[in-house]
Amino acid sequence: MNPARYRGFASRPIVFVLIAALAGGLGLVLAQRVFSPTLAVPAPLALKSVRLIEPARPIADFQLTRSDGSVLTATQLRGHWTLVFIGFSHCPDVCPTTLASLAQAQKTWESVPEDHRPRLLFVSVDPERDTPKALGDYAHFFHPATIAATANEPVLGEFAKALGLVYMKVPQANGDYEMDHSATLVLLDPQGRQAGLVRPPLQAKDIAADITLLAERRP
Repeated sequence: MNPARYRGFASRPIVFVLIAALAGGLGLVLAQRVFSPTLAVPAPLALKSVRLIEPARPIADFQLTRSDGSVLTATQLRGHWTLVFIGFSHCPDVCPTTLASLAQAQKTWESVPEDHRPRLLFVSVDPERDTPKALGDYAHFFHPATIAATANEPVLGEFAKALGLVYMKVPQANGDYEMDHSATLVLLDPQGRQAGLVRPPLQAKDIAADITLLAERRP
């Protein structure tokens, strides 16, 4: 047998193996390019005011008293993005300024379908003076859709602590008192988890746009 012909004949299986391996490699590359978009991580949202917490933090259930006397629980807030702000009706500056600013955001949200419209929850840290009716009158002066609620201790303190918020009674020389409290807003997602923060200075336009975007992208 001609040795040259023998070597050529013997090398053919190796050539076929190499061709098959190359084809397989090309097929894998193409498959990754075709199917990888379905596995890609979504691009982060371009938010201006809201700072998202990743992953969102579950919070313990709670029971607050709404301005109409009914009970408000964490379950009742699910299905909507909810912005939480703590304060009190006798607040001389931060609370009225914040609620007036957020009212502008709430007016923007009126165009969002009700089934996933963002909400604002205002919780009084001064239940001694803020009766449910007084609290409702105060909050609804800024916007009628605001959910106003409060609770007695220790429920109120546990609620604030669960959200990382603080408040403290500060006696005054005249025998009266003020309430120092967090000015940061907490954002709850539709699953009732702590999903973000909004820190001062507050920009109503940016807050409205950010939470509207979240409601559209992450219902």
